Amino acid sequence: QEEKKQLTLKVEELERKLESTSAQNIEFLQVIAKREESIHQCQLRLEEKSRECSSLARQLEMAIEDAKRQVEQARERAVSRERAAQSKMLDLETQLSRNKTELNQLHRSKEDAERRYESRLQDLRDRLEQAESTNRSMQNYVQFLKSSYDNVF
Repeated sequence: QEEKKQLTLKVEELERKLESTSAQNIEFLQVIAKREESIHQCQLRLEEKSRECSSLARQLEMAIEDAKRQVEQARERAVSRERAAQSKMLDLETQLSRNKTELNQLHRSKEDAERRYESRLQDLRDRLEQAESTNRSMQNYVQFLKSSYDNVF
């Protein structure tokens, strides 16, 4: 009976460890879900910045065409309007350059986040595999104890 009590205690302890491992797995899955949401938000911002860059590129092309038309229409007004167009082009190019830099930073950020996510995911998979292996070992041990107990009695 004492041996049975000890075995029962061991089984209960193993069940608690299993529950603890399950709780940890749930926590890890929640962390992964948060990371995925973060990556999704980064992708949305990246897409928004890409659209903004396209819009700015179109605006820049439109400003250049407008400047050419103005030069063709009137030579005397061309100088003042060309200066305005060049100023606007410079602002747009500066803004485009800033947006491209930001876009590159977002690309790097996204890639870094994906690498961290993949690393974390692999770590979680390894831990899950280790937990499952430990669980199987414990189940085998419990089965061994049961069969030993049956053989004794």
